[in-house]
Amino acid sequence: MDMMWGWSALMGFMFLAWLVVIAALVAGAWWLVTNARPGRRGGALEILRERYARGEISREEYESRRKDLAA
Repeated sequence: MDMMWGWSALMGFMFLAWLVVIAALVAGAWWLVTNARPGRRGGALEILRERYARGEISREEYESRRKDLAA
């Protein structure tokens, strides 16, 4: 009977270990997809917003360039 509990505990541990490995792989893939896209950070529209927020460009210039970027 003790051997049966030992095998059950080992199987449970292996199952949990595989779940952790799979969860880590999924989390890593999700992080890569959401954070490693080129143009997602520092894109032209983001830079334009920052320049407008700092007061470097006027509202008219911001709207004009935003429309150009959207086209």
